[in-house]
Amino acid sequence: MKQLLLLMLFPLCLGAAEPAKPVRKINPGEVIVPTDAMRRIWGELVSIDLKQRTGVFRKEGSDELMTFKVLPYAELLHHATFGDLQDFRVGERAIFRLHEDAQGTWTWLTYIQDEMNMMNGHKEFFYVDAIDALSGKITCNQANFDRSFVREKGIILETESATRYWKDGQPAKFSDIKVGDRLRTKTHGIGKGKVRMCWEVFLDEASLLKFQAEQRAVHARRLAAEGAPGYVDVVAAQQIELTLFQEAGDIGRALKAGAAVRLVGAGPDRQAAGPETLATIKSAKFQGNLCKVSLELASATTPLQPRQVVRLWVK
Repeated sequence: MKQLLLLMLFPLCLGAAEPAKPVRKINPGEVIVPTDAMRRIWGELVSIDLKQRTGVFRKEGSDELMTFKVLPYAELLHHATFGDLQDFRVGERAIFRLHEDAQGTWTWLTYIQDEMNMMNGHKEFFYVDAIDALSGKITCNQANFDRSFVREKGIILETESATRYWKDGQPAKFSDIKVGDRLRTKTHGIGKGKVRMCWEVFLDEASLLKFQAEQRAVHARRLAAEGAPGYVDVVAAQQIELTLFQEAGDIGRALKAGAAVRLVGAGPDRQAAGPETLATIKSAKFQGNLCKVSLELASATTPLQPRQVVRLWVK
């Protein structure tokens, strides 16, 4: 009898199993990055359609061609900072972060991260082990700043006549590279296999930072001209709420209550089109990397609709 009682109590001791958390899904009109269901794939950019914001890349290792659709809020990380689709060159090696669409196809893209951004963000370098001046090949391993973590050994960096070298932010030469140096690069593929053919070789931090600063200036001018991008969250009476995308963080941090702005809806290419809406900022607050903006409309109506991409300019 005692054994029977223990067996009856045993399941209660274990407790009920916790229900599995639902996997987050892409929901157009919301900034969602389902980190529990994503694929980060190194590949070579094959083609890109700026108008439709679609493209194709070749997956390294299998040479499989994969199509992607760029979500409006995708992080396009170019030259170690934010950029735009037009900044990426065909052939460029990058990481493509994909998610499933409603049909279960891995096609929604939430970032393209170029090699410079990946290595800069992880504080990693290529450490030179050997140099073959005749073939222009550099053998190295990829590790972090103090070499306490080694990501990969025996990497071959290939160079060609078009490769450019940089030191102290100025043009340098292949012969300036020495065993023991630590490098960063911008590389491209050759249409098959896993090849790191260098477009740019940075012999020091200053050179990479110069490219980064130039890219930041380009992107800032672009946002100033084209407007800060975001989603319309709520339209009610004379109120409107927006979520600015992560790339517009600098603009979001500069927004002040009482500032006058103008808003224009955007199409699939994210370009502003149609009538403008005038409004005044009530508040602008960050939730993580995203700026949430509440505004009061200057008129009783607006053509803007929830879940629509919008562009914002401070007047």
